[in-house]
Amino acid sequence: MIANIETTGAQASASIYQLKVVLHGTKPPLWRRLQVPGNATLGWLHAALQVAMGWTNSHLHQFRVGELLYSDLRHNFPEFVGDPEILDENKATLQQVAPRQKETLGYEYDFGDSWEHEITVEKILPSDAAAATVALCLDGARACPPEDCGGVWGYANLLKILKNRKHPEHKTMKEWLDRPFEAEAFDVAKANLWLRKLKWPRTTESQLRKVLMGRDDYRV
Repeated sequence: MIANIETTGAQASASIYQLKVVLHGTKPPLWRRLQVPGNATLGWLHAALQVAMGWTNSHLHQFRVGELLYSDLRHNFPEFVGDPEILDENKATLQQVAPRQKETLGYEYDFGDSWEHEITVEKILPSDAAAATVALCLDGARACPPEDCGGVWGYANLLKILKNRKHPEHKTMKEWLDRPFEAEAFDVAKANLWLRKLKWPRTTESQLRKVLMGRDDYRV
């Protein structure tokens, strides 16, 4: 059983985790390198991933650690007898589920499009008071795919259409996107600007929504 999360006292002494997050199936790969507190809950890590990757928190998500699943139990829970048990992501910390370097965990976002991310613990660094309550993006490559574009296959097809002005769906897809899209673009500084706005130790859905809308230049 996962112990209750302490929100005071030992925060500043927690190790700092350096993570490499890769979106499966993207070629060339879409990835981010993050540093987060080891005592961050998986729920808080979810918020950081949404901000850093570029998603909009519009769909369900879950973490997979070996055979165990973790998610937000308010929205994602076993519906039928025999469904796998889902544990509370807000009662498990990163350092509890991945205590050693080189360990990996999965993060799935949007069960329809099924965006699968592999998260690798690259390094476990000494505690740092300045980094004890924030996430930092060190590096990354490529823009997040548009939401609801059909998963990895749909995204690859979308890119082909956008590159070909003569494609019969080119105009339709540009209108569907409703804003310019550059697949190779990623702004580390912008990611960090909005990561710093995440509340610690827990980010509510409402607060995360405001952060994501600000990041995407929508009126908040």
